[in-house]
Amino acid sequence: MNAPLILTSKQVDNPVRFSPSVERPEPNEAQTIQGLIAAMRYVNEKTLADGGHAIRSVHAKTQGILEGYLEVDAHLPCELAQGLFAKSGRYPIVMRFSTLPGDILDDSVSTPRGLSVKIIGVEGERLSGSEGDVTQDFVLVNGPAFGAPTPKKFLPVITLLARTTDKVQGLKKVLSAVMRQVQRVIVAVTGRPNVTVATLGGQPETHILGETFYNQAPVRFGDFIAKISVAPISPELIALEQSPLNVNGVPNGLREAVVNFFRKNGGEWEVRAQLCTDLELMPIENAAVVGPEEKSPFRPIARIKVEPQTAWSEARSSAVDDGMQFAPWHGLAAHRPLGGIMRARKEVYEAAKKFRAEKNGRIIEEPREKVQFGD
Repeated sequence: MNAPLILTSKQVDNPVRFSPSVERPEPNEAQTIQGLIAAMRYVNEKTLADGGHAIRSVHAKTQGILEGYLEVDAHLPCELAQGLFAKSGRYPIVMRFSTLPGDILDDSVSTPRGLSVKIIGVEGERLSGSEGDVTQDFVLVNGPAFGAPTPKKFLPVITLLARTTDKVQGLKKVLSAVMRQVQRVIVAVTGRPNVTVATLGGQPETHILGETFYNQAPVRFGDFIAKISVAPISPELIALEQSPLNVNGVPNGLREAVVNFFRKNGGEWEVRAQLCTDLELMPIENAAVVGPEEKSPFRPIARIKVEPQTAWSEARSSAVDDGMQFAPWHGLAAHRPLGGIMRARKEVYEAAKKFRAEKNGRIIEEPREKVQFGD
């Protein structure tokens, strides 16, 4: 369940303080990053050749686009009142739900789900590359840890997955059905889904709105270090946790489910932070480690609220899919991404953004005020 764990005073009082020394880049990391850029570029070029339109190299398929507000909790304890969350406030946001592959597949190919949140109107010292902007992005996936520990370990995985782009979709559907059965066995034995199996099509067929999402790799959290999660808390969304959703024969079944839900309902999520309390148990340079919640639970820091609305339209898709980028390096210096996977994302995301902008003839820029979709 998503209820926060009870804290002890020791857990509250001993978060690790941020220092630049917590990061230790691998040798030849720059070369590895160039390999990642090349793999993503391969996906971009294949999908452009197929569809005549440049799309994201991962999480290409949009399953829902929402506008709403983030409200920072008042009276947070000092270790949580950091960066964006240092004082109470209300900010307009854009949310984008997605699925993993870089090609647009039927939803019966069941893969991990993503949620990107863009918070607008954020003031403060900026990260390099986002100077002059007023946004803070959090890019999240429905699993607590990344599928590889380091960029070097991730490179062969993404290179292999890139080569499956544009392969026969029917074979992917068959593989996905097999992987879901494998995942059921893994969950029964270990109590937790396997990230690699989910990536290969073994994501359980459940409603995307019942998911809890995680940024998977650490970020600076003001004076401290944390991971971030977004979990549903309104009753209508909680009811969808682990709720089966059969989308076989319905190519855009996840999107249709999201649209149908928000046609009648609003929603509320809790934004949570898991402070790093032990660099051995919660390492900076190994993104595949799940931080133990019994040592440091995810604790509430803000809420996201949305009203009933049109959760997908051509106008929203044009504005967000073509006109926006969501990236961990859009934001405040107080929330600097940490570790190799996050460092790699800076250059990889920027290269992908430039490709989309150039091929589509679109300007991709950061909003400065509440987005009006006009649908």
